[in-house]
Amino acid sequence: MAVGCDCRYICNQFRAGGTLKGGTRVAQAQQSSDFLLRRLHTLAGVIPVGLFLLEHLFTNAMATTPNGAVSYNNAVDTIQHIPLLHFIEFFFIFLPLVYHGVYGLYVAFTSGYNAGQYSWTRNVLFVIQRITGIITFVFIIFHLWTTRFSGKAPTFEMVHELVSNPAYFWFMVIGVVAATFHFSNGLWSFFVHWGITVGARAQRITAYVTMIVFIALAGIGIDALIAFTHAA
Repeated sequence: MAVGCDCRYICNQFRAGGTLKGGTRVAQAQQSSDFLLRRLHTLAGVIPVGLFLLEHLFTNAMATTPNGAVSYNNAVDTIQHIPLLHFIEFFFIFLPLVYHGVYGLYVAFTSGYNAGQYSWTRNVLFVIQRITGIITFVFIIFHLWTTRFSGKAPTFEMVHELVSNPAYFWFMVIGVVAATFHFSNGLWSFFVHWGITVGARAQRITAYVTMIVFIALAGIGIDALIAFTHAA
């Protein structure tokens, strides 16, 4: 009986050990998958989506020049004549944008806070990053729907008509502020996650720099919106 009990005990321990090892392997695989998805998420937010945002802001900034309507229309016309434009838009802008937006929403509603890992200020920025991510996602979809998918290329006159509506104008202001903050603060996260800024001092300096970038980009975007309110 003692031998039988020992055998059953050993078998049970072996099975438990196998279960634990199997569970550990699954957990490690899940962590590796999450790590890769988050890396791709930050990369998509900075390179294709970030460059698209910058291009959009500086194209709109053409409206602030002395001959704003003509300059803006010429800039849009130049973009419309880029070879393989639809291919570039779909694979290098639309798909990364959808992935970054959808996965970002998943992270926003499922992940916990960073309490204890970062400072109080950084945790506040972390929460704002989530909120602005949701606002930016809605803003981009609505903006593309009213401009890119309107059936015709946007012109100064078309944008002027849209922003002449106070509700649309202020919605755009909120969207621009949210998008530029989300991008700029996201740069800090990108630099940290990719091991570019390692020490506390480097991360603190990067935080100041990215906030300056946010103020500059938000100013450019809002200035362009104001320029569009003036008739051509």
